[in-house]
Amino acid sequence: MARPEPAWTPPLRDGVGASRVAVGAGRFDNVAQFLDARFPGIGGWQARLARGDVLDAEGRPLAAGSPCPHGLLIWYWRDPPPETRVPFEIDVLFQDDQLVVVDKPHFLPVTPSGRHLHETVLVRLKKLLGMATLTPMHRIDLDTAGVLAFTVQPAQRNAYQGLLRERQVHKVYEAVAPWRADVLLQQTCRHRLQDGPGESFLQMQVVEGVPNTETRVELIAQVAAAPDAPDVPLALYRLTPRTGRRHQLRAQMNALGLPIVGDRIYPLLQPALAPGAVPDYTRPLQLLSREFSFTDPISGEPRRFISRRRLALGC
Repeated sequence: MARPEPAWTPPLRDGVGASRVAVGAGRFDNVAQFLDARFPGIGGWQARLARGDVLDAEGRPLAAGSPCPHGLLIWYWRDPPPETRVPFEIDVLFQDDQLVVVDKPHFLPVTPSGRHLHETVLVRLKKLLGMATLTPMHRIDLDTAGVLAFTVQPAQRNAYQGLLRERQVHKVYEAVAPWRADVLLQQTCRHRLQDGPGESFLQMQVVEGVPNTETRVELIAQVAAAPDAPDVPLALYRLTPRTGRRHQLRAQMNALGLPIVGDRIYPLLQPALAPGAVPDYTRPLQLLSREFSFTDPISGEPRRFISRRRLALGC
């Protein structure tokens, strides 16, 4: 069951919304003791409380020694380490009272997670537009560029996200991958994907069984080879997924023997970047969310959004 919306919500701080936690079972002498117990290993709560960055349900700053009764609602802001700015901008394609649609650059995560907070599409967009209620209608990978839609009104969120669950959204992607004469120019690919075992959980595995993914793969044109691999012929493909599982397009193209250029997960899982390390911005994954279209569940009008971006190797 979803938690009820609070009567008061703190304003955004530099595009970041406050998080909230309620005091549950257990006896705590004060707020600082509760926060240390609730979030072990995070630390720094004394400094945040002293700065007035921890609030009660009415927006009053809480002190370290404030009483901590059962049910107390506490607001706080995440305090991550400094982030290196991703040197690419978000382009707003469309905005009205229901939707905001953007052209996402490569390398920028959609939502805060782990060490990513300010350098995410959601936080940048909230800061740009001043809209605290923005929520992704769908997701695309950090490595993928292109069309990304957000809902504006919380009451309408489920109606829009329900379109994805009911497969009522038409999505088209483009990808640059190897060209092979023995692969059909047009085909519908059906595979069964599941999470990889152990440390390979980041990779989706193709396994035996009833297919749970479906994608139409079409050759658009052959393109110039990458400068660092001149002997590998490349092509631009149109990918039209009917289903929407994690890494579906990347895993299915790899299963065809056509791994997408620039992929750090398929076919070989490469080591994650160390904290603070900067990715090679000259080598983005050659995957683009080109088109996102559906019938609006609120107005009944057709909606069709097309990315203005181009893949570096797909021209």
